[in-house]
Amino acid sequence: MTTRAPLLLAIGLVAGCIGLAPPARAQANPPARLDAIQTVVVLYAENRSFDNLYGNFPGANGLANATDTIQIDRDGTPLKELPPVWGGLTGKGAFPPVTQASTEHLPNAPFAVDDAAEFHVPLGVVTHDLWHRFYENQMQIDRGRNDRFVAYADSGGLVMGHYDGSGLPLWPIARQYTLADNFFMGAFGGSFLNHIYLVCACAPVYPNADHSPAHPAISAVESDGVTLKLAADSPPSALGGVPKFVADGTLTPDFYAVNTMQPPYQPSAVKPAPGGDPAYADPNNANTLPPQTARTIGDELSAKGVSWAWYGGAWQAALEGRNADPVPNFQYHHQPFNYFAAYAPGTRARAEHVLDGGMDGSAFLTAIDAGALPQVAFYKPQGNFNEHAGYADVMAGDRHLADLVAHLQRSPQWAHMLVLITYDENGGWWDHAAPPKGDRWGPGTRIPALIISPYAKQGFVDHTPYDTDSVLRFITHRFALAELPGLAARDDALVAAGGQRMGDLTNALDLPR
Repeated sequence: MTTRAPLLLAIGLVAGCIGLAPPARAQANPPARLDAIQTVVVLYAENRSFDNLYGNFPGANGLANATDTIQIDRDGTPLKELPPVWGGLTGKGAFPPVTQASTEHLPNAPFAVDDAAEFHVPLGVVTHDLWHRFYENQMQIDRGRNDRFVAYADSGGLVMGHYDGSGLPLWPIARQYTLADNFFMGAFGGSFLNHIYLVCACAPVYPNADHSPAHPAISAVESDGVTLKLAADSPPSALGGVPKFVADGTLTPDFYAVNTMQPPYQPSAVKPAPGGDPAYADPNNANTLPPQTARTIGDELSAKGVSWAWYGGAWQAALEGRNADPVPNFQYHHQPFNYFAAYAPGTRARAEHVLDGGMDGSAFLTAIDAGALPQVAFYKPQGNFNEHAGYADVMAGDRHLADLVAHLQRSPQWAHMLVLITYDENGGWWDHAAPPKGDRWGPGTRIPALIISPYAKQGFVDHTPYDTDSVLRFITHRFALAELPGLAARDDALVAAGGQRMGDLTNALDLPR
C-alpha cells in the first residue's frame, strides 16, 4: 500500500500532462428521466379480480399457480361443494338465463363461467352481482388465505368464477406492453372507498356520526376490528344461505365511511333538500356524506401548477337528469372529487378540473384526438361501459377501453404518454394471490393493471408489488409533489409488517437516463 499509492498518483499526474484521462471510476447508473413522461392518463374500470379476467395470461401468476383453492365454511371446515349461485348466475337481460338450480353441486374449486362444458356464459353477458364491501372483503381474504370468499358472499359459488380472457380486446394490448400481476386494490371493499382512496390515499370521515342522521349506519364489529358480528339467525353454513350480520352499515364504529355513501353535491342519488340549494344533496339524508377536507392529488397538482382533470363519462347528462338505465347508467359514487369541499359547486376548481367525459366518452375522445389532454387525466367510463357485474358486461367495457387506447396511440401527445388501465376493486370475485399486510384500509384483493406507453417494457409481465395508489406515487415523483400522508403511511405499514414498499410503476418502463 505504501508504494502503490504514490505510483498511482504519479500515473495520474503524467496522464494529465500528456492529455490522457486518469483511470475511470465506476459510477452508478444515472436516475431514469421521469420527465420523458409528459402526460399521465388513468382509465379506471370496475370490479374484477386478476384471476377473474387474466388468470390464464401467459407468464403471469395466474390460476395455474393457485395451489390451494379449497374454500372453507363459516365453522372453519372445508366445504363439500360450492353453494349454488343464489338467485341464478346471469343478470337482467340474459337469455337463456342460468338459473340457481343449474348451479347446484359445483365442486369446491374455481370454475370457468364461459366454458362451453359448464355454463357457456360469454363475456358479453351480464352476470349476478356480488358483495364487495369493506368488512366482508377482509373476512374473505382471511389473513391472506383467500379461503372464505364463499363463506362471506351473497352470491354463493359465483365468487369462484373466472373467464378465459384471451378474447378480450385488451388482451393483445396487455401482451404488447406491460401487464402487472402483483397489483392490489388500494382499500378493502367497494367502489366508493377505492375511488376516494385513488385521489387522496385516505378514508373519508363522518364527524360525530353517532349524533347524525347516519347513526343507524354504524357497523357492529368484533374486537379484532375486522370481523362483522354475526346475527343470531345467520345460517351456520354457506350451503344454507347468505350470512346475516348484526349491523353491516356504511360507517365504522369510529365514523369512517367505508361503504357507499352519496356525494354532498349534485349529481347525487340523494336529491336536494326541499327548498334547499339545487346544486347540493340533502345534508340531512342519512346517506349523504359530509364534504371532505383532506388533501387530494388534485390539490397537490394544482399547487405545483400541473394541469389535470377528472373526466366523468356522462357527467353532464347526469347533471341534467338524463341518467337512464342501462344507458348511460351513471354511478354517482364513482366521482370522487364530488365529495370534496374544494370542488364544491360554484368553485373555480370544480369548473377547471371536474369535467364532462361526454356520452360514450365523446368529450374525452375529442380532447385525446386534439392533443388537448392535461398533464394528468383521469377517466371514468359511464356505467354501461365500466364492467361492473350486475348491470354491465365485461366485453362492452373492454371494447370501450381498447378503443380509447387506439385513440391515445394516435394522439399528438402519445410520444411522451403513460397510460394506466386498472380496476377500482375486485367486485367480490376470488383471487388466489395473498394481499400484502398493510394498514387498516388495505391493500385488498389483487386486480388487473396494464401499463401502456412508448416507454413501457414490451411483452412484459411485471411482478413488482403495486397498489391503486402506485399511480399517485408515480405522479408525485414525476412532478415533484408533496407526498400525500396516506402514501407514506401505507408504505411504512407494509415495511413494519415485514414487506416492502409499493412500486411507482417505473419498473414497467424503459426510461431514458
